[in-house]
Amino acid sequence: MKTLIARLRSKAAQHAAYCRIRDEIAALTRAEALDLGIFRGDADRIARAAVWG
Repeated sequence: MKTLIARLRSKAAQHAAYCRIRDEIAALTRAEALDLGIFRGDADRIARAAVWG
């Protein structure tokens, strides 16, 4: 049972990190995003790669 709870906590933490990264990228201005060499529309893909590889 502890293993299940630990995995659920880990998944919840990963999902929270994904949401935080996605939202931060989406909130960038166009100029900020272009300075970083990314597009705000790629926020989902970038966040997935950052959290889950």
